Amino acid sequence: MIGHQASRTGLISIARDYSRTPGPRFVHQGPFSGEAFRSKLADLLKSYEHVEVDLDGTVGYGSSFIDEAFGGLVRNAAQFGLDPALLARRISFKSQTDPSYAEEAVRAMSEALKAASGMMIH
Repeated sequence: MIGHQASRTGLISIARDYSRTPGPRFVHQGPFSGEAFRSKLADLLKSYEHVEVDLDGTVGYGSSFIDEAFGGLVRNAAQFGLDPALLARRISFKSQTDPSYAEEAVRAMSEALKAASGMMIH
């Protein structure tokens, strides 16, 4: 289930709450896109102070999915009424199966913020 109403932290498992087979970058390219997941994540961030994204349980990720879902969230933060500079503090990633997925997600957000503002997320 997406989210936990009893706390200020929401949880989303991509495998359980979205798809075990994450797809391409954009909606028009096929199902389960990074773009569509980005919208789902943005909705959670409107309801919770912090969201933990569980990256385990999928068959894997294309770099375009990760970049669009997480870097795209930073690039399009204003569209969702979010502050791009605060997103890194509001999202955490969990991946015990392959920690490089979490590292790639953080890097996508950091690079998007750097491109937008010249700052790095630490």
